[in-house]
Amino acid sequence: MEFFVQNRDKTQHLSLQELLDLRSKEAAQIEFQLVAKTGSTNDDLLRNLANLNGPTVLSAASQTAGRGRAGRTWTAAPHQGLTFSLAWKMRQSTQELMGLSLAIGVAIADALKQLHVAVQLKWPNDILREQKKFAGILIETAPATMNADFPCLNNTTEAATWVVIGVGLNLEVDATMEATIGHAVADSPWLAQMNRNLLLSTLVNHIASAVIIFEKQGLRPFIERWKHYHAHEGKQVRMMENGSTIAEGIALGIDARGALMLQTAHGQQTFYTGDVSLRPV
Repeated sequence: MEFFVQNRDKTQHLSLQELLDLRSKEAAQIEFQLVAKTGSTNDDLLRNLANLNGPTVLSAASQTAGRGRAGRTWTAAPHQGLTFSLAWKMRQSTQELMGLSLAIGVAIADALKQLHVAVQLKWPNDILREQKKFAGILIETAPATMNADFPCLNNTTEAATWVVIGVGLNLEVDATMEATIGHAVADSPWLAQMNRNLLLSTLVNHIASAVIIFEKQGLRPFIERWKHYHAHEGKQVRMMENGSTIAEGIALGIDARGALMLQTAHGQQTFYTGDVSLRPV
């Protein structure tokens, strides 16, 4: 199976067989599903969890109802971005998965570095390029139970959690799209012209490796690597909630649960995701 992606004066295609051939050892169990157009790859996988035979990636050439954190719209013109979601059944409870989006951010940054594109991470789930948003991550969960036919890594039969990891990258953004979005965003002409199968498989392979590590060890192995990519490390930032500033101080990195640590005039404070967001000063 394959579908073609029209991209200015060139034609690229996503090929199921090529994607399967490019899987790493960590991603060997992942299945791929390719569609030309859908509302949201996250929504599609969440609705179809009961029918999945294992970890599954769904990639769409065009999404009409993509979502970001806190229900925000993810706008992407057809064929000018890469959007996909990975469903993976994990042994942790929902509470134990705090910080997973930060580990996935590190994985994506590592993958893009391998492809010669330098990016930075903005807490909690944005990928920046040249100080502008280049990619985003949305993780949603659903309860799951392990079984002999579809176990998680430690073969537990206890209740566990489905995670659906949605990723969107801007590959080409024109003035019309920026006007639609309402602010400047980053893109990457280099990634836009490369083999789309290699791009997708490189990202999926790194994410699969990160999920496996996180399932065994949690966020701790990723903390220093996240700090390395942190766009605002050691810089003055403000924390916003519902449009109002609730704190201001120096960004100090993240703790073992993924909370952002901030050195303020009133001492060190920690902030968790939700409606709280970071803004540079």
